[in-house]
Order: sequence, then C-alpha cells, then structure tokens
Amino acid sequence: MAETPTKQPASPAPDSRRGIWLKIIIPVVIGLGVVFILFYKEFNAEALRSVSFTPLTVLGLFLAALTVVGRDGGMAWRFHVLTDGDLSWRSAVRTTFLCEFTSAITPSSVGGSALSMVFLNREGINLGRATTLTMTILFFDELFFVITCPVIVAVTPGHDLFDFHSEEFEGIRLAFWIVYGLITVWTLILFLGIIVMPRYMSRFLGWLFSFRLLRRWHASAVSLGENMAATSLTLRSHGLSWWLQGMAATALSWVSRYLLVNALLFAFVPEASQFTAFARQFVVWSLLMFTPTPGGSGVSEWLFKRYYGDLIGSAGIVMVIALLWRLFSYYLYLIVGVTLIPRFLRSTKEAGS
Repeated sequence: MAETPTKQPASPAPDSRRGIWLKIIIPVVIGLGVVFILFYKEFNAEALRSVSFTPLTVLGLFLAALTVVGRDGGMAWRFHVLTDGDLSWRSAVRTTFLCEFTSAITPSSVGGSALSMVFLNREGINLGRATTLTMTILFFDELFFVITCPVIVAVTPGHDLFDFHSEEFEGIRLAFWIVYGLITVWTLILFLGIIVMPRYMSRFLGWLFSFRLLRRWHASAVSLGENMAATSLTLRSHGLSWWLQGMAATALSWVSRYLLVNALLFAFVPEASQFTAFARQFVVWSLLMFTPTPGGSGVSEWLFKRYYGDLIGSAGIVMVIALLWRLFSYYLYLIVGVTLIPRFLRSTKEAGS
C-alpha cells in the first residue's frame, strides 16, 4: 500500500503578499514624502544642531516608549476582560497588534477595529461572539471620546486650542466640531441600540434604510441592527466590575496615546505647556478619524507641524518631533505587522484547507 503523502501547510498566495506589501509601502512613502517636503521648505541647520541629547531627552524618550506600552497594554487588557479571560494575554496582545497594523494600512475611517472580529475568530472566539465584542469595543471607544472631549475643551482656554495662529484654524475648529457631532450621533445610536432599546432601534434602521435614497445600504443597516441586538444581550449579562474594567482599559489606552506627544515635548522642549499639548491631541485624533490616506499618512505630519509649531518654535525641531511621534504611533505597527501578518495568513489558509 502506497504511503499517503503528508499534507504541507499552504503558503499565503503571492497576490496576497504583494497586496500587503503595497499597502505598507504606499503610506510610508506618503508620510515620509510629506516630512521631506516640510524639512526641505523650512530646513534650519542651526536649529537642528541645537538639539542635544541630555539625560532629560533620554528620560523623555523612555516615557514615550512607556506610553506605547500603556496604549497597547490597555487594548490587550480590554480584549482579555471583554472575553471573560477566554482570550489569553498572548492572544490579546497579538490581536491588538494586528488591529493596529490594519489601522496603519487602511484609511482612518476604516480602521483596524473593523477587522478585529476576524482576528478574534482566528484566536478561537466564535464569529458571532467576535462580532458582538467588536461592537462593544467600538461603543467603549466612542463613549470615552464623547464624554472626555467636552471636559477637556471646557477647561482649556479657547486660544490654546484654535485661536493661536491664523485664520486657517477656523477651518480646524469647524472640522473638529463637525466630527465631534457625528461621533456623538453615532454613539447615541449605539447607546440606544445596545443599551436602551435594541429591538426598536433594529426595526427603525430597517425602516429608515428602506427609502429609495438609502436602499443601497439596507442590508448593512439590517445587519447592524441585528448585531446591536446581539450585543445588548451580552452586555446585560455582565456586572458593574466588567463595565468598569472595560472603561478603565479604554481610558488607559487612549490617554497613553495622547500622552505620547507630552513625552516627546518633555524630551526636546521641556518648557512647552504640557496641558495644552495634551488637550490638542483630542483635536488631532478626532480630525485623523476621517482622513482618506492609509493611517492618516501625510495629513498627520502636516497637521502636527501646523498645530504644534507655536509650542515648539523651531520648524526643524517640530519636524524631528513629528517624525518621532509617527515612529512611535504608526511606523512601529507597520514593522510589527510585517512579522505577524504572514503567520496569520498562513494559519488562515491552513484552517480553510
């Protein structure tokens, strides 16, 4: 009897690998291209020579690295908590990095959370439950922003957020409030659909999107309503401790994300206002939620230069800090993702074979 050949693990399709590399290269080229242009237009050799690496600089960079740990640790903690410990810490960290990687290679309006259900499913979480968890995570994120943002704006002098530079920041002010309004409406829909009246909201969405102008999104709206109803059942079964841990993990992740700029300013411009720098991050990240480029490439670098220039002073140092900001908050996840995605594709292929 002939020996049955051993089945070898399938490799990711060449087209898949080429597509991923293309999605990585494009945002990197856009982002670094904008940095190069801004450096070229406002290069100041004297200002760059004035940058010195003191013990304070080293401490600031160490604190910047800690904010990355807090950001990703908070997200992993949330995955672990929301799955009631069914997702191990190792799997939670891996899922976090995969979500951050997909956020880095897709437009900010898409984000990595849209694919978190796929990654959770790959880690052994039932797809239906993974979809519910994704909806829950989305609700936690939006709720944190909607609650904390007006508090920060209320305690921050208006000229520190918008009126400190030129007329172009009137556009930033308008864009910020439009984005905040849209996120608030979306959070209200999630709150009504998940917490208050899931069945009524599901029916309302089905009715609303049955009109001719909205009919093309009817199937997606019905699916959203069903997911919110399923999520409601899950949330109602958990106690106060589960909610508090989920919100604490969300707050840890987002506050750490915002504090990265504070750490970098502490390293290079310790005299800059730390509170103003922190408050402006709420505006920056809200605007980056709707950028059309992958991971906000190009837009992020330009916005950082325009929005933090008055706190830093030297245009050369601004771009150095902007590049470090993107290194810690963006390029890092491209590098980590390159090592994780091939393994993920291979395991997915094997599971389907």
